[in-house]
Amino acid sequence: MAEPLKKSISYFALTMIAVGSCIGSGIFISPSDVASQLSNGGQVLLIWLIGGVVALTGALSFGELASKFPGTGGVYIYLREAYGDLVAYLYGWSILTVITSGAIAALCIAFSRYFTLLFDLGASYQVPIASLALLVVTLINVIGVKWSAIFSSSMTVLKVVGIGIIVVICLSYGSNLMDNLVLENPKTTSVSFGLALIGVLWSYGGWHHASYVAGEVDQAHKVVPRALITGAAIVTATYLLVNVAYLSVMSIEEISTSQAVATDALLKVSATGGILVAILIVLSTFGTAGIYTLSAPRIYYAMGADKVFFPWLADIHPKFGTPVKAIVLQSGWAGILLVFWGTFESLATYVVFMDWIFMTLAAIALFKFRKRIHTSEKATYKVPFYPITPLIFIGISVWFLGSTLVGRPVQALAGLILMLLGLPFYFLFKRSKGLDQS
Repeated sequence: MAEPLKKSISYFALTMIAVGSCIGSGIFISPSDVASQLSNGGQVLLIWLIGGVVALTGALSFGELASKFPGTGGVYIYLREAYGDLVAYLYGWSILTVITSGAIAALCIAFSRYFTLLFDLGASYQVPIASLALLVVTLINVIGVKWSAIFSSSMTVLKVVGIGIIVVICLSYGSNLMDNLVLENPKTTSVSFGLALIGVLWSYGGWHHASYVAGEVDQAHKVVPRALITGAAIVTATYLLVNVAYLSVMSIEEISTSQAVATDALLKVSATGGILVAILIVLSTFGTAGIYTLSAPRIYYAMGADKVFFPWLADIHPKFGTPVKAIVLQSGWAGILLVFWGTFESLATYVVFMDWIFMTLAAIALFKFRKRIHTSEKATYKVPFYPITPLIFIGISVWFLGSTLVGRPVQALAGLILMLLGLPFYFLFKRSKGLDQS
């Protein structure tokens, strides 16, 4: 039987995990890709608002799931209880092989790029610095969840403050907002709207990471739903304000063609804006990599405890009280991807595509659980306006998945193929589990 994890994460720290998991590099990069699919600033704000609706309705719905199943593992637990071991395993497999490990590798590379820029170092230093960053966040998360939470909270507060400075400066000096909001004869289609959602949902992705560590939270059935909802609301407000700030100092055409929209926006009003943004992105990417390194190994821990993955992943360090082997496995794989695959920008589409398949399935599971009468599954928190709230989340998610299949079929199918490659390992683990029980 797996040893339980220490309950060391507070409501504030959990909220910061939800916020920090979302605010990484996306809001500094994605707005240009989003704007390129749309016709005017009004549509830009609308698509970011839609992303916020997805995040908020998702957080409200996942809050009930977290209340029903307040254990470690989050989405993995919800999928296992609703659909069985196979679907849950495929989610964990996808998290390890692409979604989270790939995101960590990409974040560390982004960190190293801006770190070398700040200190005027050559490109040859990027991979070593990225590897060092990965090692540091791994060690922080190994030594204890309390220190991990302090680190995550500190990084999140710093980057939210930094983003606030960007917003204040741009809004104080910008005057382009009203001109950008309206454009005659917009030509945006439903598919282009759906493709614009790729960058938006990439930026919003991560608020559910707070549910992964529910087993390390006192009164998790109450605290986790509150943290999910609060975190999603903070991120939504932040992203809308940031995009208003961009639109205040840049035209829609300038945003759509910019390679570093946050830097270009500040350079419109300040010669030192580039340095400020570089510092902000260094803090943001490093902090988000730390949060991902903290949260996702709890899925592998839960899978190991269920014996649908390596059982030793459920081992807890006797001194630190953390799933050290699960953390090291993830960081090791992220390091391999970092060295051999480089930046990971090309993976963004099918990373988001795969993640949202399972998020949609988890939301659908809420309807399955509502039909059950088991006392153990009674939630202390109920999603408001049921079934409208989860249906909004599911509807927008399905629209996004369909648009991605139509507009980016290669990336979407590549993600599905990678997921299916995990099937032989699943049946191997199931066979071993059966032999152990016989």
